[in-house]
Amino acid sequence: MFDISFGEILLIGIVALVVLGPERLPTVARTLGALVARAQRFVASVKADIHQQANLSGLDGLRNDIQDAASSFKAQMEAEVQGVRQEMAAQSAQLQQLSSEAKAPLEEAARTIHGGLDLQASVPAAVVSTVVEEKSAPEAPPRDENQLDLFDDMPPASGQTSTPSHPHA
Repeated sequence: MFDISFGEILLIGIVALVVLGPERLPTVARTLGALVARAQRFVASVKADIHQQANLSGLDGLRNDIQDAASSFKAQMEAEVQGVRQEMAAQSAQLQQLSSEAKAPLEEAARTIHGGLDLQASVPAAVVSTVVEEKSAPEAPPRDENQLDLFDDMPPASGQTSTPSHPHA
């Protein structure tokens, strides 16, 4: 910072000793040291503030760049989603059209096979109710007459089963 050599500092020290005297020189040196230290801290603080402001402006630019990239990515994704939705709508419409085109020949084939009869109307209601009643009744398992069944005479099982207790003697 300053171009002062050791010899020049020694000369300043000798002049200060002669002018101030040995009693006041230590007090003045201590005060001068404190002022120099305070000035160095102030310069360091100003440098740190300048660097911090420079970094903040750089960070602001970086933050703006990231926000721009994020918004462009979001716009691109929304455009892709919209494109997929349009394609799905087109495919759905095409499937609906194919379904309606295929429905007419199938109905005509069904009429040809069944001879124009409606099978639901031709079955009498009495037959349907008989079939429903037969299916709703539980069927008993087939019995084998050659096998001994020990549990035929037992009453139906309830939630509690009692076991005889035998005292151990």
